[in-house]
Amino acid sequence: MKYIVMDLEWNQSAYGRAGEHPRLPFEIIEIGAVKLDHKYRLESEFRELITPKIYRKLHHTIRNMLNYDEKDLQREGKPFKDVCKRFLDWCGEDSVFCTWGMSDLFYLQNNMDFYYMDKLPYPVRYYNIQQIYADKYDPDKNICKLEKAVEALHIPVIEPFHAAISDARYTAQVLAAAKLGNIKDKYTVDIYQRPKRPEDVINERHANVIDYVSVEYPSRAVAMADADVSELRCPKCGRRLSLKVQWFSNAQNTEIAVGRCFYHGYVQGRIRFRATEGSDDTVYAIKKITRTDKSGFEGLRARQEELREKKRLKRHESEKRRSKAGRAKRRRKTPSKKSAS
Repeated sequence: MKYIVMDLEWNQSAYGRAGEHPRLPFEIIEIGAVKLDHKYRLESEFRELITPKIYRKLHHTIRNMLNYDEKDLQREGKPFKDVCKRFLDWCGEDSVFCTWGMSDLFYLQNNMDFYYMDKLPYPVRYYNIQQIYADKYDPDKNICKLEKAVEALHIPVIEPFHAAISDARYTAQVLAAAKLGNIKDKYTVDIYQRPKRPEDVINERHANVIDYVSVEYPSRAVAMADADVSELRCPKCGRRLSLKVQWFSNAQNTEIAVGRCFYHGYVQGRIRFRATEGSDDTVYAIKKITRTDKSGFEGLRARQEELREKKRLKRHESEKRRSKAGRAKRRRKTPSKKSAS
């Protein structure tokens, strides 16, 4: 098996949301990648610029990061479909993608969809080296900039960051130098392609994590009523767990709960709901179940109580306002003694 360590650079509307194409918010302008063997040894590299068709002017923040400009893209770039086909052919069949972060494969497939190219084989599994590295070296933050990892591992900085081929090279060097152990089961499931049929639902237990991606539901409430969505299982042994902290909304599109396995301790579940294209109501659920500890359990329980108290106070203030408005309305309707006489 080969590891394809890839990085993308993309552009967006230089004129804000008003100039954004609804099917292509980010247009890829460079693909950079290195191919490693099973021992993380370099075999070959791929790097090509892409001529933009939608956003021909570089967004100012993107122009400041890159070491090329619009003229270079027009002079050296090639059409996206041609570059992408060459890239996928170069990757070969016996390969797996590695990225620094979760965005690259998502936007690669988005750009492929825009040009009506064949989809990547479903489901798409890849290695998020950023997450794997953070789990070992910075577990409290779960995120780390590539520059920080390169510095921590004493990897020589010989070319600027924020160019696709440079970041791919640095990510490959981090993978080789970080001593991450056997990463076979530490993959991430990409969510760009979601299940269309019940038999395509993703429900995988690996590396002390459970990844679950559901089919579509007509609403968030209907999704949460489905036991397959709302149940918690131990990511270590797979046992179904009772909830110690019931599901509660911690953010606009997120639900969180905590269970406890008799053998393996506390478990945290997090469900993110994403709206389907062209609908504000229809959603699908992305659930990740991970192990946590007593402090994590207590922190989420305290957070749940805090949110409950805020709702109670808000409801109390709302009732006071309605009551006050009702009294004022009744006073306006009740004639005074003077006017009655």
